[in-house]
Amino acid sequence: MSDKVSVLFVCLGNICRSTMSEGVFQSLAQTEPYTDLIDRIDSCGTGAYHVGDSPDRRTMATLKAKGVKGYKHAARQLRASDFTDFDYIFAMDSSNLQDTRRKQQLKAPPGGGKAKVLLFGEYSGGEVEQVEDPYYDGQDGFEKAYEQA
Repeated sequence: MSDKVSVLFVCLGNICRSTMSEGVFQSLAQTEPYTDLIDRIDSCGTGAYHVGDSPDRRTMATLKAKGVKGYKHAARQLRASDFTDFDYIFAMDSSNLQDTRRKQQLKAPPGGGKAKVLLFGEYSGGEVEQVEDPYYDGQDGFEKAYEQA
């Protein structure tokens, strides 16, 4: 079906927030009415700090506790091809958004590719939210990131 969309989630290191969102969305995409709406879901980081690493253990523990099973991912960095491969690229906070848009200007094909680069929190149903990085915080930060996703 050509109406399906592809979604990429972006944070700094691709082991906490963007992977949390990817895991939640992959789980949702397997349920009605979403099964016919989403074609591809992935996540990446603006930085290369954790390339090849699995998601943070606290991300995985939160997903498992919330019923998201079987999620696997190896961290990767944002690529030029992402701007043509995805319909939507959602940044977790304003810094990630700025970095992603800068990479879009520098690396994407002329016109920036097909992707709409947006702040994920613009779609929270209310006030625009930043999905704060829980990496240096306790489990509460991961719970909040899950709820925001």
